[in-house]
Amino acid sequence: MSSGKSPIQIPYFNALPKAVFVRGIAGGTLQQITTRLNILHMLKALGVFVYNDGKAIERTVDKAMTSFLLHQAGIATPRSWVCESRNLAHKVIADEVVQLQNKLVIKPLFGSQGQGVRMIDAQQPPLPKDTFVDGVFYLQQFIDSPHDYRVFVLNNQVVAAMRRTGEGWLHNVAQGAQCESINDADVLAIALEAAAALDIGYCGVDVIRDKEGKLWVLEVNSIPAWRGLQAISQVNIAQTLVDDFLSKIE
Repeated sequence: MSSGKSPIQIPYFNALPKAVFVRGIAGGTLQQITTRLNILHMLKALGVFVYNDGKAIERTVDKAMTSFLLHQAGIATPRSWVCESRNLAHKVIADEVVQLQNKLVIKPLFGSQGQGVRMIDAQQPPLPKDTFVDGVFYLQQFIDSPHDYRVFVLNNQVVAAMRRTGEGWLHNVAQGAQCESINDADVLAIALEAAAALDIGYCGVDVIRDKEGKLWVLEVNSIPAWRGLQAISQVNIAQTLVDDFLSKIE
């Protein structure tokens, strides 16, 4: 910070920009990530348009908070548990997997593209090593389905949507899933509900349909990738985002 005209000084900028387009929050220590998010909050407080803003990113980058907000809004989302104790995580597994014969999925609290996501069932070791856990265990009810959906939402409207089909239970483009365009009204509707519940400008909503036909929202991504979606969509997603971004600062 500086005591000059602006409390924030950005290298190579003589003044604050009119707007900021956020396409990633780099990994780092808690202090580094907190600082990066706080800078987004500061910029917004100074009148800079931030897309998506720090509050939206905070609500979605933490999967536990996303699950909580979806649940509070009455949107179907798998049961989830989050705890710092490995003993408590083992207790959840004992109750759900051992006694009730359910399957769980463990995910990094902060993570994307399917990295560190693992199934927990009677045949798997109780918990993975701490490589992706980082001190917090986020467990989610497993929804069995041959595919899932990604819906790209912008300003409470669907830009594009696809069905993703993986070779196994994990359906993720980064993990090799096959994509095809869809226009299922019920899938699009629940994705719009999820985006509205999290009060977010643009996002990628992950939806899955169980064997009984019920839809569940798995995650909401505030910094979504769209490589797989663009491959099967007639809409230029990047240009659509840029046009919307520019329209908000003109």
